[in-house]
Amino acid sequence: MSTKNEQGIHSEQDPPIIKYVVIIGLFGGLLWSLVGFGFTFLNFMDVSPRFILTSWFDSKWINKVLGIFISVIIYCCLSVLFALLYYGVMRKIKSIFGGIIFGILLWLLLFGLISPMFSDLPSFAQMNFNTGFSSFCLLLLYGVFIGVSVSYEYQELQLQKKDSNHNRMPASNG
Repeated sequence: MSTKNEQGIHSEQDPPIIKYVVIIGLFGGLLWSLVGFGFTFLNFMDVSPRFILTSWFDSKWINKVLGIFISVIIYCCLSVLFALLYYGVMRKIKSIFGGIIFGILLWLLLFGLISPMFSDLPSFAQMNFNTGFSSFCLLLLYGVFIGVSVSYEYQELQLQKKDSNHNRMPASNG
């Protein structure tokens, strides 16, 4: 979509970065929650991602496909919030280390601070090594996915703005 500026030159409008961040968050929530269900299915973790539902509800539907579907929707919504948080705080970090730090912080937040809110989520001291290591790796990879994706989109937008500002400068006829 192009518009005319004051000089009559067509220029591309800046893509709304927040739209991309939301899409990254949705896709990250979908992908990594399904990986989490795969980890549980393969017995890498004793804790199912359904803990978000099973901690508060005791219904048979939670252990069926509907429970997985609703859990994934919840994780997608949470992931959008996490992606927006990353964009707001850490978007300028150009390396993978921002995502690594973000993933570690999410793991510490989940198992260190908010685990008492979920009865089916063990604290760090209660979980076995496989669950701790697998959940750590899962959240680390999730953090890297969100971090690298959001930072990449931000850096691309900055390059586009720089290029469009450079191209708008009138040429001097010396």
